[in-house]
Amino acid sequence: MKSKFLSMLAVAALVLTSCSSDDDSGTPTPTPVDTNLTGNLTEDLTLDATLDYKLTGALIVKDGATLTIPAGTTISAVAGGTDVYLLVERGGKIIADGDALNPIRFTSDAATPAAGDWGGIILNGRAPLSRQEGTNSEAATEINNAFLFGGDNVADNSGILDYVIIEYTGARIDDESEHNGLTLNGVGNGTQISNIYLTYGDDDAIEFFGGTVNVNNILVVNCTDDMFDFTQGYKGTITNAYGIREAGYTAVTVDPRGVEADGNLDGNSPTDINQSDFVINGITIINNAAGAEATMQDVFKIRRGAKATILNGYAKFGTGVTANDFIDLTDSKGPAADGTALTVTRDAANGLGEANIKNTPTDSATITENGTQTGANSSVFAWTGYAF
Repeated sequence: MKSKFLSMLAVAALVLTSCSSDDDSGTPTPTPVDTNLTGNLTEDLTLDATLDYKLTGALIVKDGATLTIPAGTTISAVAGGTDVYLLVERGGKIIADGDALNPIRFTSDAATPAAGDWGGIILNGRAPLSRQEGTNSEAATEINNAFLFGGDNVADNSGILDYVIIEYTGARIDDESEHNGLTLNGVGNGTQISNIYLTYGDDDAIEFFGGTVNVNNILVVNCTDDMFDFTQGYKGTITNAYGIREAGYTAVTVDPRGVEADGNLDGNSPTDINQSDFVINGITIINNAAGAEATMQDVFKIRRGAKATILNGYAKFGTGVTANDFIDLTDSKGPAADGTALTVTRDAANGLGEANIKNTPTDSATITENGTQTGANSSVFAWTGYAF
């Protein structure tokens, strides 16, 4: 992939002092900085928070390169659908280190922005995946098979995402391939991800394909499919996750869920080693979106060899909202793994109290339901400005 932007990386990265003179005073005329972002980034690049950047195509951070995005930077993606996204290759890094007063924002440039305007952010790392014994821990990125991810480095480091807003993402390629808001492919636990706000995504808000990265403080508002999705051998810890569908939000897929977890990719390799085994510590699922054909298939769906430990889970539904199951640990391609455990509380109002709880066929999971779980701490999301 080539772009004129590539030949101007040094220009975009620096405050230039070499310039021409337009008047007798000798006052220099600054050389314009190219703020369009696209193509292959092969050298380190630091953006300028005082400039408005536009993501005009696929920006690929190559192995050995680092993209640094200062606090307060806004990057507006051209509403071009599937061809507009940011991908960090194995060995590349992104340093997007915002703060509560100056978050970093990835958004759409459309006059009337909508879910699916652009792809989203994809990090590819070298951490382990589920796989057949004796095969390589490696897989192809869903949206472009040319980009591989996975490896054997549990502590692989893809950089930092902190105080980052990602909105209007999730462009669909076809029925089987789509962008998420944030896709973490084989990302290692040397990567720091915290304080992430994902809103108006046209598929999953955040999805983990293998890897070991730990993530803290995730807020998801109005995504069409799953709020939190895990597959292909994810082994990490999620701390403080809050997902909500607002009243009046009706865009959903056929089986949206609060949490969806597979041990192996799509349940097609049930004999894989290194299948998903992860912890969620503090999670809230709120669904106030009545009127859609299927307002939520399951609140918690753990299946296909995944082992999950969900602590301090809480769920509440609004008027007119339905769910087939509160907890479902079964599936035609295999149930949740032995040792799965959930400790949860649900508000029984509006029918959620009657939603099913389905253990594995052998009742091998421990499901503890009581009235004392409070879920995620929403106060840590004050920086987003979201009104809970």
